[in-house]
Order: sequence, then structure tokens, then C-alpha cells
Amino acid sequence: MSSDDRIDELRRLIRHHEERYYVHDAPEITDSQFDALMRELAALEAAAPDRVTPDSPTQRVGGRVAFGFASVTHAEPMLSLDNAYSEEELRAFDDRARRGLATAGAPELLSYVAELKIDGVSIALRYEGGLLVRAATRGDGVTGEEVTAGVRTIRSVPLRLAGSPAAAIEVRGEVFFPKAAFDRLNREREDNEEPLFANPRNAAAGTLRNLDPGLVARRGLRAYFYQLVDLPPAGAPTVDDGPATHAATLQRLRAWGLPVEPHHRVCAGIDAVIAFCHEWESKRQGLDFETDGVVVKVDTLANRRTLGSTSKFPRWAVAFKFPAERQVTRLRRIAVNVGRTGAVTPFAALEPVVVAGSTISMATLHNADDIARKDIREGDWVVIEKAGDVIPRVVEPVLARRTPGTEPWTMPTTCPRCGHELQRAETEVVWRCENSACPARLQRGLEHFASRNAMNIEGLGESLIQQLLDQGLVRQYADLYVLTVPQLAALTSTSTRADGGVISRRFGEKNAAKVVGQITKSKENALSRLVYGLGIRHVGERAAQVLSEAFGSMGALRTADVAALERVPEIGPVLAQSIRAWFEEPRNQLQLDRLAEAGVRLDVPDVRRRPAENGPLAGRTYVITGTLSTMSREEATAAIEARGGKVAGSVSKKTAAVIVGADPGSKAAKAEALQVPILDEQAFAALLAAGHHQRPHS
Repeated sequence: MSSDDRIDELRRLIRHHEERYYVHDAPEITDSQFDALMRELAALEAAAPDRVTPDSPTQRVGGRVAFGFASVTHAEPMLSLDNAYSEEELRAFDDRARRGLATAGAPELLSYVAELKIDGVSIALRYEGGLLVRAATRGDGVTGEEVTAGVRTIRSVPLRLAGSPAAAIEVRGEVFFPKAAFDRLNREREDNEEPLFANPRNAAAGTLRNLDPGLVARRGLRAYFYQLVDLPPAGAPTVDDGPATHAATLQRLRAWGLPVEPHHRVCAGIDAVIAFCHEWESKRQGLDFETDGVVVKVDTLANRRTLGSTSKFPRWAVAFKFPAERQVTRLRRIAVNVGRTGAVTPFAALEPVVVAGSTISMATLHNADDIARKDIREGDWVVIEKAGDVIPRVVEPVLARRTPGTEPWTMPTTCPRCGHELQRAETEVVWRCENSACPARLQRGLEHFASRNAMNIEGLGESLIQQLLDQGLVRQYADLYVLTVPQLAALTSTSTRADGGVISRRFGEKNAAKVVGQITKSKENALSRLVYGLGIRHVGERAAQVLSEAFGSMGALRTADVAALERVPEIGPVLAQSIRAWFEEPRNQLQLDRLAEAGVRLDVPDVRRRPAENGPLAGRTYVITGTLSTMSREEATAAIEARGGKVAGSVSKKTAAVIVGADPGSKAAKAEALQVPILDEQAFAALLAAGHHQRPHS
């Protein structure tokens, strides 16, 4: 056999064994035998580089992506799903679907497909001629981020489909962490003295967005697929008649070599769906991946087209959420935590208890008013659950087990860290420490300053920051930039084992050098990261970007008066006053001067997606007011900008339309007075889909 023939044979064998392992869960060879095939193919391709093709199994891991992620506009919106939390809500969904199909002659019992809801990251893959050419995240449902380089490294994602059509198609699914891979990742992070990931979903999202495809490959992500979108070129014939049902679609995806969730079931009627949900509510702990519910979909695709979608969700699908697992344990004490803005929030210190597979020793209590309303007291036996299977919270006390004589809990009147008197505004439920020199505020502020979305100083976590403060090495943000490797190497790092034990060891020169390198690198961050990292009250990531674009430098921003700030789109009076108050604080002015002296750039422009110049909304300005239920304010703004439009913070006669969510403010009234069109969420969704809106008739 010639080397060319052997290369072709090895590629065929490797693809076959990848499909047996990832699609059929029935491997035919050992891992070492598979690795031997890969090594042989790599050696032959190294000797004949002209024979290397993009779909070769050796090409999964590419080089490092240079400049972040490009934006991708989805061919069809990736909609969210409505939720159901009970049998009654599932039956109501079934009733709506049958009534919606009544005129179409639907049978008495609708056929559904029930699939376990994968706790991962939604993904869309584009194949052309059967070859993977692009992968994108869901993003805001309309626009996502291209993550092709990372997805190519996921071994369950075929680089070439077997027997697929030549036309362009898109398949959608979920990228997730198997439990074993997630546990292994956290053990490795523990050994490397790095912070542990809280849950597999967050770890999958963080991994997929990593710029190093090699790292993505090592972490062992997998994927399941569930949707096919036919994307023929304009004027070209469709791929074929296409499958008539969702069940047939899953079979087709599997035949092409794409893994599908293996436990799905075709259910005749809603009773069968409910039985499936109850079955997996008790069996889910035995799965090798995390699931928090069941996705229920009308099986017949023609029925789906008849039912259509609302502005929020498809009418033909619903996500049944498993009830949060609850346990009872004793509340040892109620303590308070001081945040970076001075917010003082209570939390429960608990006797450790296992909930949904993890040991819980602390839980949120929200605020003093919530504690009083629920009458939660120290020493109570309390019901604990993980909200969304992630965040532990105290549901209620078990009054029948309360010890007589216990007293209601009261909020402390002074800060537990600095002794400053706590204050609470009349319009807020949150108590605050207004002492800007409070050590607790500094600690939380440093944690925020170093966080990924701010200055992104990897390795500078809670434990290390606490030691820097205890040793007197850091008293303000600028002190980070004069830290040395010997200073950090002498400190002690700690991490928590899976059993709750604590590991302590010397930080060491290697880790110290990494952190110092990250600190140095952060000096060149974009201005918006610095603005966000400063922790100005009410200034989130979006506001930081808007301010950075408007003023261009920290010097211009720090001297801007309230009127100038309010002229910036999306900056209202409350936010403008908060920004101005922060910059007028002498301590903050000194901090900015020290950062500049330490070499931190204060004028680096953002390299981020700009509004499309020739999009369907180009030349139009929109205003958003109220709370949107289908997306965040930032996502709505990004969707408008992706189509060439702009978003402003105030209404004028030149405003194209005002998008109104729940509890709109005065902007809606002003729009009516100026006869500016008002769009509800359904009309906004139509605007995004069509690129224009209809003005009301006069």
C-alpha cells in the first residue's frame, strides 16, 4: 500500500472510530490503539505536507487565535425556550399546542420528542460540502461569536460529515463538560493552585471562549446536536425534501456522524411526556453529564411551522425544569459580607450538607428584609436548595424544630471590618458601609479589578489578595503594579479539596512570575476594562464601553461634568451623578494618578465590534426603556448595532423608535408626546428579523 493510500485509510479508520466512540458510545478499539493510528497518520502527513487537508483528524488543534472573536449573525434566530415547572404547566403547553393546530386537523394525541436538557453552551455549526467551515455561539440569539478554532478540537464534532448534502447546512446543539472531565479539570486546577470552577456549564462556556485551541482540546468537551437548518444558496434547490419529523431529523444527524442525546424518546401524548420527565428526575444523577430538565418538542415539523413562535419563544417547544433538590440542615450563624461598593449583605453559615451532588456550608440570605419576612433565626433547622442547581439559598426555617427562646436576627449597625456606621437609603433594601477606606471594600474591589471582564489578571484571586492586604503589600489598586516576584513567591497559596479540606503551600517563584506577568500585561488593557474595573457604582461593562467611546481617555472622563455625562447615549441622570461623585473623591483621584505613574495606560481604545455601516438599521437611532424579558439591555443594544443602528439614552424627534419593556420610565411618555413610534418586544423582534418597522397610521 502506498503512503497516499495509507493516509486515506488511516483517516477513514480514525473517523470510523471517532464515530463509534462519540456517536454510538460503542468503541471498538482501546485508547492506546486509537492514539497509535493518530501518531502514524501524523508521521505520514509530516513526510508529505502537501497531503494535509483541513478535514484531516490531525488538524483539529490549530494555532492561537490572534485577535479575539469575530461576530456572526445567525441565519435564523436561536430562540430561548419557555419553561414549565409542573405537570399542570406541561398540560397547559399541550393544550395550547393542540388548540393552535385544531384548524390543521391535528390528532387528539400530539406526538412529542422528549430530550434531556443538556446543561451546556448552545452552538451553531455551518457545513459546506460536508466540511465544517464555521462554529458560533448563541450570543444574544441573533448574533454570536465565532469559535471555530476551539470547536474543531472537540473530538465529538466531526470535521467532515458522512454522506451529507453538498449544499450549505447548519446544525445546532450543545457543547458540555462530561462529569468526569469536569472533575479532572478541577483536580488539575487544585494541583496548580488555581481557583476551582463552580459548575460544568460555566467551565464549558469559559473553555469554549478561550483563545488557545490547544487548551480547549485538552479539557475534553463533548457535544450533542438536535437541529438542522437548511441553508442552500440563493436560487438553488433545497437539500432534499428533508425529514418530516424531529425524530427523523435526529436519525439523519446521527447518520451523518453527529452525536445526539441518546436518551431521547418519541412520546404519544402529554401523559407519556410527563412519565418521561418523572423517570429522569430520579435517574439523572446516574448520567455522565449535568441536566436540569427535559426539552419537549412537537415532533411533526409541519405542525411546528403552523404553530410558529412568539417574540420570545417557539410555541412548539417547552423546557420542563426538574424541581431543585432540597435538604434540611442547621443554620449555625448569620454573618454579613461587605462588597466592593460597600453593600453589606447577610449570608448563612450552615452545618455542611450535600445538595445536588455538592457539599454546601454557606448560602445566600439576600437581605435583612427577606430574613425578617421569612423569620429565619440563628440555630434554626432550615430548608436549603440550589437555585437553578447552582446557587445555594435558604428557602425557609423548619418552625416545628425551632429551639424555644431563640431571638429574631437583627442587622448590625456598624461595618464588621472597619466599624463605620452602616447607612440605608430610603429607596433601597441594601445597607452600606460608606467608608471608602474600609479594608473589606478594598478587598472586594481588588477582586473585581482583577476579574476576567475587568483587568483580567489571571491568578490574582481571593486568597492571594487577602494575603497581600494582610502583609501590607497592597493598599490601593496601583500597588499591584509594583509587586515583585520575590514578594509573591514568599506568600502561601491555599485551595479547597473536594472533601472540604484545605491545601496550603508556598506560592513559589513559578506562580509568582505568572501573576507578575499578568499584572504587567494588564497595563495595556483597553480603557473600558479599566473604567469597569474601578468599581464605580452603577457602571457595568456596557456603560464602561459607552463612556470609553465617548471620552477616549481617562483624563477627559474624569473632568467631565454631569451635563457632559448625560449627553452620552445610555447615560442617565442617576448614573451621571454616580460617576461624577466617584471622580470628585480625593482618594479616587490619587488612585488614578498612582495608576498612571505605575505605567497603566489610560487611553487605549477598545477593539470591539462597531455598528455595521451598511446594515438595515443604518442611520437610525433607537432608545430602550424598561426591562426586556427576552434579552438583556446589552444584548438588545448589540443586536441593533449589528444591523447598523445606534442606541441613545434620550428621546428626540430624530429617534427612529423607542423599544419598551416592562415598567418603562418617562422615555415612553416622551416618545408619545413627540409621536415617536413605540415598539413592544414582539415588534422589536420583528424589527430585528426584518430590519425595519412599520410606522403607525395617522
